[in-house]
Parts: sequence; structure tokens; C-alpha cells
Amino acid sequence: MLSCLAALAALALVLAGLCGSTGCLRLSGASANSADIAMLLQLRVPRALTAFTVGALLAMAGALMQVLLRNPLAEPYVLGVSGGSAAGALLAMLLAASIGLQRQNVAAVGAVLGAGLAVLLLFGLVGKSLRRLPLSPMAAGHRLLLTGIMLAAGFGAVITLVLTLAGDTQLRGMVFWLMGDLEDSRFLPLAAAIAGAVLLWSIWNAPRLNLLARGESFAQLLGVPVVRLRVATLCAASLATAAAVTLAGTIGFVGLVVPHGLRLLAGNDQRVLLPAAALAGGAGLTLADLAARTIVAPTQLPVGVITALIGVPLFLWLLARSRA
Repeated sequence: MLSCLAALAALALVLAGLCGSTGCLRLSGASANSADIAMLLQLRVPRALTAFTVGALLAMAGALMQVLLRNPLAEPYVLGVSGGSAAGALLAMLLAASIGLQRQNVAAVGAVLGAGLAVLLLFGLVGKSLRRLPLSPMAAGHRLLLTGIMLAAGFGAVITLVLTLAGDTQLRGMVFWLMGDLEDSRFLPLAAAIAGAVLLWSIWNAPRLNLLARGESFAQLLGVPVVRLRVATLCAASLATAAAVTLAGTIGFVGLVVPHGLRLLAGNDQRVLLPAAALAGGAGLTLADLAARTIVAPTQLPVGVITALIGVPLFLWLLARSRA
């Protein structure tokens, strides 16, 4: 399965690099020219790699959150980290317009600060519950989940306030960023390093995560350091989510649909599921971004629109199949 997903990921990257809103490039024969090569290296390859990295980050974060909360419907944005990052980025955009700075130069900084604030609030509010085993299996993750939902609601109110205060010229850019913007690849090396670190950590801890998915008490009896593993899993998922949102805005359904679909197809073994989620999430978002650039070319759609249009019916189909 992993080899098939790796081949799909390679194919998606090649297609995204060669095709776009201006058509497909021909890099062999007499038709190749310096302008095509420059477009390939400076625009399409960085964007394809950005899409792949963001998709891998979101899918891994979703898979880790589903293990941590023991809920197949958990997703990267459920704990409010994405909301904090988005609120910080939009506040920075609003401030940049008032003092004459470029939007792209401050949006990433605001996103990092907002994500950091969300993580600090989350750990400050649920730190005690993370450091002890739940009294019952049903209570596992409930406090964390409810706290994250409330944080997401609060940050959502901030986002709505900023969009209300923004001028007409700023509003379109803010909404476009909120629905997924893969054009800025300046932080791609850092995000790729975070994706690699999260993947290596996930593979190393996959046997312990398999036990954690069966219950905290069960894992504790088998010698797993449950408290430390829960905190580390939350940190890894939060870091992956923050990196993805900082790089590309909020893109929905990747972190929910990809792990859930892979779990139905290949089981719940984290040794396979986590690397498969990275490959499938990266390939899926790369192909979704390719569709966003070519469906109504030369107009480019926000990639979040494509992931929602594909993710909603696909997830409903997966739910129907699992119920059957």
C-alpha cells in the first residue's frame, strides 16, 4: 500500500509541476524554452511542494488527533490551533494595511503568534487533565475536546470581527487566505522540516500509539508512559497544524477524510496508517490544488473550495460504507 501511495504522490507532484492555469509545459525537444523552465522552477515546483507538505502535515495531524481523542471524527482544527493561527494572521493583515506594510510579510508572523497563543491557552487550560489518567474510558479526551471547541469558537469570533472591520480591498485577500492560499512558499523549508520530524516521531512511536488507541489504562498496564505520550502526541499534532495553517491558511477536510478513509481501507495499525496518511494527504492536496488552478483557468480557485467539494461527498460515502 505504501509503495502505491508513494507512486501516486510522485505522479501528483509531476502533474502539478507540469500543468497549471496557463497550460501544460513541454520541457523536451525544440519547444522547450527558458521561460517554461523558469516557470517550472520558480512557480510550479515550489507550489506543488507546498501543497504536498501542507497536505502531509494536515493528514498526520488528523491521524494523531484521532488516536489521542479516540474519535475517528477528530481533525486538526478541532483544538483551536488553526483558529488562533488564522485570527493572528488576519489581525496582522489588518494592522499591516493601517501602517502601510505588505500583507504577505506580516501574515505569516501573525499566524505563528496566533498559533503559539492557542497552544499556550490549550496547555494552560487542560494541562492538569493531560498529566493524569482519566477516571473512565469515556472521559478520555472529553475535557481536551471541549476546551478546543471553545477556543475555536472564541477565535472564530475574532476572525468575524476582523472581517467586519476590514475594508473592501482587504476583504478579498483575507477570505482567499482563509480558504487556502498556496502561493507563498517562503516558509516551505521550515514546514517540510517539521513534517519530516513529525513523521519520524510518529513512526518511532507507532507501536505505543497502537496501544494508546485501545485505551489509556490498557496502554499503562503494558508499560507505555501514557501521560508523556499524550502530551507528546498533542504537541506533534499542534505543531503540524500550526505549520500547515501558517504556510497555507485553513484548508478543510484533508485531516479528517484522509486518515478516516485509510483506516477503513487498511485498518488502524499506526505503523502503516501514519506514513500512509502523509503520502495520501500530500498527494490529495497536490491534486486538489492542480484542479483549483485548471478547472476555470486562467482564474484560480481557493484550494479549500476543492477540498470541501470533494471531501463532503467522499466522507459521506465513507460513513455509509463503514455503517454497512
